[in-house]
Amino acid sequence: MSTRTLERLAATSAGEPVMACADGRWTRRGGGHPSITEEVREAIFAVRRECMQRSRISMRAKHRLLHQYMREMFPDFPEEDVPGRTTLTLVWKQWFGPGGARQRYVRSAETAKDAGQRVVVHRPGQVVALDSTPLPVKVRESVFGDPISVMLTLALDLYTHSIVAFRLTLVSDTSVDVAMLLRDVMMPLPMREGWGEEMEWPYPGVPAKLVAQFAGHKVAALPFFSPETVTTDHGGPYKNHHVVEAEQTLGCNILPARALRPTDKFAVERCFAAVNSLLLEHLLGFTGADVADRGADPEKDSVLSMAQMESLIASWVVRVWQNRVLGEYAPAWGPGEDHSPNSLFAAAMQQGGFALQIPRPEL
Repeated sequence: MSTRTLERLAATSAGEPVMACADGRWTRRGGGHPSITEEVREAIFAVRRECMQRSRISMRAKHRLLHQYMREMFPDFPEEDVPGRTTLTLVWKQWFGPGGARQRYVRSAETAKDAGQRVVVHRPGQVVALDSTPLPVKVRESVFGDPISVMLTLALDLYTHSIVAFRLTLVSDTSVDVAMLLRDVMMPLPMREGWGEEMEWPYPGVPAKLVAQFAGHKVAALPFFSPETVTTDHGGPYKNHHVVEAEQTLGCNILPARALRPTDKFAVERCFAAVNSLLLEHLLGFTGADVADRGADPEKDSVLSMAQMESLIASWVVRVWQNRVLGEYAPAWGPGEDHSPNSLFAAAMQQGGFALQIPRPEL
């Protein structure tokens, strides 16, 4: 058991650690609901199909619809054997969940479930997720400038979980920033001053000198490719016709996430949280996720300029993130193995090859 589990058990039964372990997880299941017969089960599912197309109604109204269906379809069924509203509420939560979502999103989720289509990502560049969030660190526009807030926009490859591109923008990102981010995904990242040989292109099969010859400069250890599918939310910059035209020019398929469905791009949401915990919260000027948790004066603590922050994030991505072990994202062909974004990209190159395509500068 983890430390958090032991703390939780100790809090429930102070001074009785043995009794705290008897939390009921090994007890047998209950006897169920004997009143839920085959006829009642059919009626409950019929009521749910009916309520799916209606506006949101209370459980009392659903119980009345249940009685109405039983009288019409099973006239010989004893009315006193129809389960009560309390039993219907318990069964409804067990079968269909708590039901706290909005009605329109319940219908969209049901439609996606009935479609039965899932995108199985099995190679780099197949799906790239884009998202933006306010950078939780105050930076300065210049060395002697005032503290400002900037937006962080990431491009995450869903197969290797590589941060293939990022951008810092003032105030808010625009469609031009998103289009240039897509260009950065396709371009090799040049080596910067102070970067050692361990941060140079390390992937097998394609020598670093060959990549540097095509790119015109030494290339850092970060994958680059032409994205096949781009997943975004419904923010204004991502729906702009300029971005859509840029994606069509690059030959990308557009796969927008459903509204208010962060699970459609959960990987990039998890990436933002990981960047916060691994890097940003250790910097001066960190503001936190909430105003109530903010420091006394984060603006006064900010020391990094916008250019320094961009260089710091780039160095951290190449040196730390690309070599960080992602145990929960082991591929299907290697269950239980430890992989990093770099190792996944290298394995994909050995399995399917690598197309060394660098776009022309006039793109």
